[in-house]
Amino acid sequence: MASVVEYKGLKAGYHCGYCDSEEGKVSCGMWAHSMTVQDYQDLIDRGWRRSGKYVYKPVMNQTCCPQYTIRCRPLQFQPSKSHKKVLKKMLKFLAKGEISKGNCEDEPMEPTMEDTVAGDFALINKLDIQCDLKTLSDDLKESFESEEKKKGKSPKKEEPKELIQSQHIEEKLGSGEPSHPLKVHTAPKPGKGADLSKPPCRKAKEIRKERKRLKLMQQNPAGELEGFQAQGEPPSLFPRKANKSNQPKSLEDLIFESLPENASHKLEVRVVRSSPPSSQFKATFQESYQVYKRYQMVIHKDPPDKPTVSQFTRFLCSSPLEAENPPHGPDCGYGSFHQQYWLDGRIIAVGVIDILPYCVSSVYLYYDPDYSFLSLGVYSALREIGFTRQLHQKTSQLSYYYMGFYIHSCPKMKYKLCFLWTQSQSRKTGANGQYRPSDLLCPETYVWVPIEQCLSSLENSKYCRFNQDPEAVDEGRSKEPDRLQVFHKKAIMPYGVYKKQQRDPSEEAAVLQYAGLVGQACSERMLLLRN
Repeated sequence: MASVVEYKGLKAGYHCGYCDSEEGKVSCGMWAHSMTVQDYQDLIDRGWRRSGKYVYKPVMNQTCCPQYTIRCRPLQFQPSKSHKKVLKKMLKFLAKGEISKGNCEDEPMEPTMEDTVAGDFALINKLDIQCDLKTLSDDLKESFESEEKKKGKSPKKEEPKELIQSQHIEEKLGSGEPSHPLKVHTAPKPGKGADLSKPPCRKAKEIRKERKRLKLMQQNPAGELEGFQAQGEPPSLFPRKANKSNQPKSLEDLIFESLPENASHKLEVRVVRSSPPSSQFKATFQESYQVYKRYQMVIHKDPPDKPTVSQFTRFLCSSPLEAENPPHGPDCGYGSFHQQYWLDGRIIAVGVIDILPYCVSSVYLYYDPDYSFLSLGVYSALREIGFTRQLHQKTSQLSYYYMGFYIHSCPKMKYKLCFLWTQSQSRKTGANGQYRPSDLLCPETYVWVPIEQCLSSLENSKYCRFNQDPEAVDEGRSKEPDRLQVFHKKAIMPYGVYKKQQRDPSEEAAVLQYAGLVGQACSERMLLLRN
């Protein structure tokens, strides 16, 4: 199904959750009834971002706090000393139950959802009520079938097999079970049915066998694993060469360092599809919501009646992204997921992520405040970077980790810079002092620029064009707006045809503004709904 969007135009002069300006924020937005993962990939590469089904783009040269899209390059990523400290802290807690003393200074401050779409809450709520996707889908289906008949083709029927297969794959992934060839079967206890709301238990003997096979896989780096498994089971991704003990440990080595069999705690990470909701997601919904509610109340000081189920669903569970399972894509497929962190049989944190053709995009993180001492913000980001590296093993083009927006002028966002800018001792020796595996998106030409080339400019001005070539232009800009696709009165037509039927001069201005923001490629693929 094609992406269907409803452009809502420019919204200026409303409250900014970053600098607390009452009327400094300026952005453009659209309601996405549905969206393909490729379209969303192209949109975030042009500075867009979603919150639930609302997709928005800051007007960078006008808004009070310019928001630059930031991405990390996981394939070149090496954990810094502070990252290793967080990972070791987790390992000590799991192995011996040790709790580090003192405050977590390196714990990132996740912005609230109000920070990201402040002022749009009422609009999004209203849109969510007004938009009837079923009616729209029926209209679209009717329109597509009509087009096919004109071409003399019979409309293709959807194969249910893929959906069943993706569900099977996902449930394996959700249980922490590897895909191939390392199958670990987890059977329920005799006389009892499997409880999907609890992580499966595994016998120590099976774990020992698994470890032996994983060691053998060190010689065969082509093997892939689907979904990170229980702590202490190292995957063979990016293996170190033998007899090179002086090499630094990889991210995977640090995350999956072996634990004693009598470890105090057990940590598992499950990836479950949130949209459309899988059985695993439905089974854990209430528990996940309760973690979110406590997080909002304790960390962000929300009153008890504010983090409602509907708010949670609207912003962190609903997604316009269509689930896609191409043969050469990730085993879990593309789309929107919740990455659940299970400690001793209960959820302690959830990372909301989108898996797209070229990246894993981080949407939000919430966690049980009782476990703040584990620096779960940093820990989950490291796990998501590792997850991206893992998906890359099968899907080679999927090689980036998007952390959302970076706002240089906002103290809350400094952690993203610190996270990606490795301050290592090599700086003293000059060996690798500028190691920063990250980029910022130029807001004018939409090319990626290494972060070290951007920082000096950002110190001088909140808004910057990072591309230093004065002649460079936006190569993906809208060049032929008449080719833009419009969905109007159950019919799909190019804008060139549609505009001949319109007499309102403001209509053309809105459509051209939309075309300029989404670019030529998306404007030709996505359907712009006009009433």
